[in-house]
Amino acid sequence: MLTVLIFLILLGLLVFVHELGHFLTARFHGIKADEFGFGFPPRMVGIQFMRGEDKKKISEVESIRVETVDIKVGEDEIIRETITEKMHTVEKTVPVKKWRIIWGGRDGDDENEKQDLHEAHTKGFSGGTIYSLNWLPLGGFVKIKGEDGHNHDPDSFAGKSAWIRVKVLAAGVFMNFVFAWLLISVVFTLGLPQPIDPGQRAQYPDAKIQILEVKKGTPAAAMGLMLGDEILTIAGDKITTLAQVSDTIVGSRGKNLEIKINRLGKEMILTGVPRIEYPASEGSLGISFSETAIIAYPWYQSLYQGLIATYNITGAILQAFGKMIGGLFGMQTGQVVDVTGPVGIVYLTKQMSDLGLVYLLQFAALLSINLGIINILPIPALDGGRILFILIEKLKGSPVSQRTEGMIHQVGFILLLLLMLLITIRDFSHFQILQKIGSFFS
Repeated sequence: MLTVLIFLILLGLLVFVHELGHFLTARFHGIKADEFGFGFPPRMVGIQFMRGEDKKKISEVESIRVETVDIKVGEDEIIRETITEKMHTVEKTVPVKKWRIIWGGRDGDDENEKQDLHEAHTKGFSGGTIYSLNWLPLGGFVKIKGEDGHNHDPDSFAGKSAWIRVKVLAAGVFMNFVFAWLLISVVFTLGLPQPIDPGQRAQYPDAKIQILEVKKGTPAAAMGLMLGDEILTIAGDKITTLAQVSDTIVGSRGKNLEIKINRLGKEMILTGVPRIEYPASEGSLGISFSETAIIAYPWYQSLYQGLIATYNITGAILQAFGKMIGGLFGMQTGQVVDVTGPVGIVYLTKQMSDLGLVYLLQFAALLSINLGIINILPIPALDGGRILFILIEKLKGSPVSQRTEGMIHQVGFILLLLLMLLITIRDFSHFQILQKIGSFFS
């Protein structure tokens, strides 16, 4: 349950950041947002700020100056000045700002809400954005005026230029990349294990030989080796160099090999048989390893390192997408790019949270970049798909029919749901989730 809770928090935060990008950019360009919510409806509670003008009676003080001749001395007159005050009431129009609370999904259910709505109607108050807290903690949403294309008021989405609409749609993706950059920068500030050169070992007394990757379907995966495991001994010998690990694995091909590891402070011994024949990209055991040390940076350097890392991760993900798409059309051969869905992400969340906060933050950054890239793809129902229709509008000189665009987005959304369902079913089989759930009841 803790893993599921962590996953929901991560997912909610990433979606909320994405929607925040849409909201801030829309408001910056004068587009009205009817509601900006944390979580998904039904609504728990909301707050709305209203503004307008109201006529109020204000008491004013009027000063009256009176001059009188008091004494006459020779040719000179001594004048005495008297000032009196008179109070009177005037009616003035003054700006008014108010806020009101909205309970539940419907506005106007209780007497207070009815009174607020009546006052707003009679006095011509304009209601601003409703900021809501909703019952389903799965991210957030923003309702932008005119995003369905039916309202072309100056303060609506449809009433703005194509360039502004593209900016509003792309802002969510931009925020995902910015959020990933900030997360990775925090990781660099906290310090994370990084590969070091053998000559740097004296500089880092806490250096260790650590597993960086375990290939699927390899002897290492069958042994139970995992990302982050520290290799203590191999074949009974204490590890001191990377070459010792490589030489021992190569010399043990086809034989039983014993590896002692440290996993999150717990030592364990795992055994397996390195392969005699194997793909060159995997090695006989199927692991990648390096000498690592915890390296931290000052915050100002972390921002730069985080930016570079975000760029490199984005490039790697785009390359993987290219391989996957190329494989679909028979243009790419070689290693198959694996795809996972919500179940697989929950499983990976468990692994990352077990490794510690730094790994979990890295994983959240990776998910944020993935979310941004997927959303910008020209797929119906996603931001990239809606941007594509705006570009088509500019090319043909007129908008695509709202009915046609709506139907295409609906079909795209249904196909995305079906794809997610298929990936989820595959994840249940791949990660043996059903067997693990069944073991709780056996």
